[in-house]
Order: sequence, then C-alpha cells, then structure tokens
Amino acid sequence: MDHAARIAQLREEIERHSYNYYVLDAPTIPDAEYDKLFRELESLETQYPELLTPDSPTQRVGGKVLDGFAPVKHVVPMLSIRTETDTEASGASNFDTRVKNALGAADEIEYACELKFDGLAVNLRYERGMLVQAATRGDGETGEDVTQNVRTIHCIPLHLKDCAAEVLEVRGEVYMSRRDFNRYNEKQRELELQTLVNPRNGAAGSIRQLDPRLTAKRPLSFFSYGLGEVRGWTLPATHSAVLDQLAQMGMPVCNERAVVCGAQGLVEFHQRVAGKRDTLPFDIDGVVYKVNSLALQRELGFVSREPRWAVAHKFPAEEQLTVVNDIDIQVGRTGKLTPVAKLEPVFVGGTTVSNATLHNEGETRRKDVRIGDTVIVRRAGDVIPEVAGVVLERRPANVGEPFDLYRRLGGHCPVCGSAIVREEGEADWRCSGGLFCPAQRKQALLHFAGRRAMDIEGLGDKLVEQLVDGGIVHTPADLYILGMSALADLERMGEKSALNLLEAIEKSKRTTLARFVYALGIRNVGEATAKDLARHFGKLERLMQADEAALKQVPDVGPIVAQSLLAFFAEPHNLEVVDALRRRGVEWDEHEGDGDQVLPLTGKTFVLTGTLASMSRDEAKSRLEALGAKVAGSVSKKTDCVVAGAEAGSKLDKARELNVAVWDEAALLEYLRESEKTIDPQIDAD
Repeated sequence: MDHAARIAQLREEIERHSYNYYVLDAPTIPDAEYDKLFRELESLETQYPELLTPDSPTQRVGGKVLDGFAPVKHVVPMLSIRTETDTEASGASNFDTRVKNALGAADEIEYACELKFDGLAVNLRYERGMLVQAATRGDGETGEDVTQNVRTIHCIPLHLKDCAAEVLEVRGEVYMSRRDFNRYNEKQRELELQTLVNPRNGAAGSIRQLDPRLTAKRPLSFFSYGLGEVRGWTLPATHSAVLDQLAQMGMPVCNERAVVCGAQGLVEFHQRVAGKRDTLPFDIDGVVYKVNSLALQRELGFVSREPRWAVAHKFPAEEQLTVVNDIDIQVGRTGKLTPVAKLEPVFVGGTTVSNATLHNEGETRRKDVRIGDTVIVRRAGDVIPEVAGVVLERRPANVGEPFDLYRRLGGHCPVCGSAIVREEGEADWRCSGGLFCPAQRKQALLHFAGRRAMDIEGLGDKLVEQLVDGGIVHTPADLYILGMSALADLERMGEKSALNLLEAIEKSKRTTLARFVYALGIRNVGEATAKDLARHFGKLERLMQADEAALKQVPDVGPIVAQSLLAFFAEPHNLEVVDALRRRGVEWDEHEGDGDQVLPLTGKTFVLTGTLASMSRDEAKSRLEALGAKVAGSVSKKTDCVVAGAEAGSKLDKARELNVAVWDEAALLEYLRESEKTIDPQIDAD
C-alpha cells in the first residue's frame, strides 16, 4: 500500500473511532489503540507534508457538536497537548530536552507536574465570580453548551469566592471515581440495564445527556487544571500559583501535584505517581508536565495543534484489545455462577491478563461476547479485569453462538453437579447445592457455625480454611465425626484448643429448629424468617415437604423466599447432608406447628434501645419474635412499640417525636410473662 492510500485509510479509521467516542459515546477501541493510529498518521504527514490536508484529524482536536446542544465558540481555543507514549523515564527526559533546546536554556527548567485525568474536558465561564456557562471542548474551536448539566455536579461552585474578575474561564476535567463507577454499574446489573464501558465514557455520556435530570443521577466529579479567557484578573507568575488561587476560590484542584526542577524531577514524579496509581480513587492514564513560568510558556508558544510547553506522559494502558479463546463458568463461595472470558494473554494495567469477568449471563448477552471475538479488556487499580465491550468490526465469520449459561452447563453446577437456579428478578444463576458444593464449602461451614446458627465457638475463618484445604471436612455433617487425630496436625491447634473445639461441636448438637434452618444457609432465609418457618411448621419434615402455596402461608414469605426453599430441598445433595447431620446427633424439640394460630404480636413491629438489666438484647428480641413480633433496628411511622432500657438514646427521642408507644423494661417483662403462658413454651426455645 502506498503512502497516500495508507494516510487515507488512517484518516477514515480515526474519524470513525472519533465519531463513536465523541458523538455516540460508544467507544470501539481502547485509547492506547487510538493513540497508535493517530501517531502513525502524524508521522506519515510529517514525512510527506504535501499530503497534509486541512481536513486531517491531526488538524483538529476531534469531536463534533451534537445537534441537541447550542454551539459555544471558545474565545481561547481548547487545544489538546502532545502525548508522550514512551512510558519509560526517557519520555520525561525527551520533553525536558525539547523545552531547553527551544528556549536555548542552560539552567534547569521549573515544571508544574499534575495527573492526567481520564474524563471529559470542559470550560467553565465565570463572570464577576458567577458561573454563567459551561461548554465541552468540542473540536477545540467550538464546543457544546452543557451549562445545565454541569450545574448538577455539586463540587463545581456556582459562585467563586473573592473573585471580581470580569471574566475568568476555568478549564478542567469532569470524571467519575472508581468507587462511584463500580457502584453505578453494579446497580445497573441488578436492574439488568446497560452498564458503562469505563469511567471516562460514563463522564462523557453523562455530561452530554439532553435531560439534566439524567446527568444528576450519575455520580460526577471535577478537577480544574487551567484557564481559558481571562479579563480583569491579574495572572500570577506561574501555573502552580494559578492552581493555588483557583483552590482558594473554592474550585476543586487535585492535591496530587508538584513543582520540580529538570528532567530528574519529572522522572521522579512519574515514578512516584505510577507507584500509587492503583490506590488513587479515580482513573488516570499518565501525568502532565507543564513549564511552570507563564512567561516562558508564552515564549515557547505552539506548534500545529499543541503547546510546546506541555506534554502528557502516558502510563501503560488500562484497556487493551485481545481475543476471547473460551468462556468458562466459575462458582463463587455463595454459589453465584460467573462467566469468565479466557483470553489470549495481554499486558494491561501493568500486568498480564488472561482471564476477565463477564459478571453474569445478562451482561454477557447485552455485550454480545462470543468465543472468537476481539474484545476491549479493562483493568483499573486492583479491580478484577473485565471485558468492557466487543469490537464487532473484527468479529470472525465463524464466531460462536450467543452465550447461554443454562444450556452451556446443561442446567447443572460445573463443580458439584447440583441443579442451577435463578430466582425471579435476579440476574445471577446459582448452584443449589449449598451444603454439598465444594466451591461453597468454606462459606457454608462458617455460616453453619455462626453464633446465631449452630454457635460452634472457635470455628473461625483460619480453622475452616485448614479443614477444607486439608480435605478433612467436606460438609457440615463432617464436623460431627471429627476427632483429636484429625485436628492434631493443624497449624496452631494445641491439645487444649482441639478439646475446646470438640466440646463446642458436641454442645451444638442440641439446638432449635429455627437455628438449624438458619444454619443451612438457604438463600434469602435469614434469622427471622427461619424462626417464622420453625414456628409455623413445627417439624423439619413438614417444612421440607411444603409446596409453594403452603410456604406462602408463613408471614413475610413471598414467592422469592418460597422459590429458594423449594430449590434447596429439591436438591438430593442437600437432603443427604441434612440426613447425615441428624444421624450424627444434631437434634431439637419439635411440635405440631402454629400455622393456624395467631400469635399475640403477629403483625407488630418493635424496636429495642438502651440496656436491659434482666436479659440481653438478643434474648429480648428472641422472646418478642416468639410471640410473632418483628424486631427492627430503627424507629419509623410503622413502628408499633419501642422498648427503652437504661441510657436509651436517639431512638427513644424519635419514638416520642412520632408518638410511638414506649415500654420500659418492667412493662416488657410483664407482657412477656402473661403472653408466653398462652403459647407452647417450647416454641423458639433459644
């Protein structure tokens, strides 16, 4: 291919990617890939200047004004700065050399060093200290009026402190923090709605929503890093002083910046930031060096579309392209089934990545990830690598079928063979073999031994890990056949500790039906629901044999809880473990159930506050629940009664404010004594 044809091809490809990114807010390739194409075009146009045309992407910043926004002509153009893609120390040294050569300077140059934020550049125009307009960069000359959207970003001041300048344009970056980005996407996945590709795309798409109310729902932040037009304000001598004064005016300025001298100072800043990149609360893809003196900036001036006095020094990209070789399905400790892309290894975010999460079946289908696809892989900080999107234009003709998790697994857990289930309204498929599945073993044992479940004192995280990893315990039933010989070789397990553990296991054999049901770890069955089930059915067999209609007769048991119970007890592996537990001595008192009985406090909500002298808070809660009450943690209009012990605090004040009934400890004890006489004393005998 000749040079002219290659240049034409590069221009067409860059324009297409620019349109996808800036106009559609739907990037199709990572920034690093775009930078490579752009630099190749720049290099060719430098070698063959006769082929340079005014409409080349290198002659403008990129982007296009959306039809839905009014155009804003920038008085001072918003030009981008040169990108140094050499991620080594030599990238900083090269910039320093260029600056010194351009100035003919022998002495070291002073530089202002900042972070290169990964968001959307905006220009904020303040007149007499008031925010009057906000505009995007656009093509550098003309941007988009996004004033109403920017006003929804709470960290951007609507009025600057002590600023009487006729005009002061502040430039900076709208971005989305990693935490906010992850929380937003997790919520979108729960609702089975479209997720954001990355924080930068999230910021750009949010600012350019036509409805400001949609922008307000997305968690955006802002950092200022420079100026546009200035009238009626005396500029300080340096760029760093400009940022200091902006901060004094109430404008957000990142504290992760420094003033350094010479190439060595630039190198040290680059290395220092690279070392803490993963711990920063937001994404950066490099650092920015600027000649600190504004006078020297003016002397250096511009070349083409870029200032000579600044450069962006890149870090290794956090997004890269690679190919999906296979899609595996992993089982988490709670039984969640997660599709994982097995990738052609790629270096991204400072490490080699060969696996990336696809989150769940719905997300995989929305992104339409298939075996053989070329995908964008993202890794930011310590976040698990994920597939952010598919490059459809690179999809091979023989690509695999759309992803179907159930069909792929034949309806069974890939680890234990139990049936997989997905509850109504849930995005995730789960293994139903909670007590049996090896992938869920540690979580199941820890829950089973918990204080509110079987209460096996001494059986904590580290011990469970040793028992499972050593192949000593496979299901909770195995705990009841442990002996000294099995425990003797465990790390930090002396004879006394082993005896104490065996004693706690033996003691746990005598329990209640409510505790046992809760200990089984059935999804959506918490402590209160377990008590309701035990009270209603009275016997484990009745609970295990109940159909959906019968389960829904229990207070607060709806279709989701009923589905969880039915799925759990329909799995033969779980029934085997329950049977083994009973055969190994776990027992409780049973009764005929009170399915038709209306308890004294059925439908009533209580709140406990303060300290009770005659019983613990847990005991009071248990006895109230045995009478049918729900015990909540906070007071509201739906609260029927607050029990106030000694040193009751804000909950008592809230109860009085809402005119909620208040009992002292004496009133509680009297009610409990009278009411408990009317029901079977064995019910919920905790």
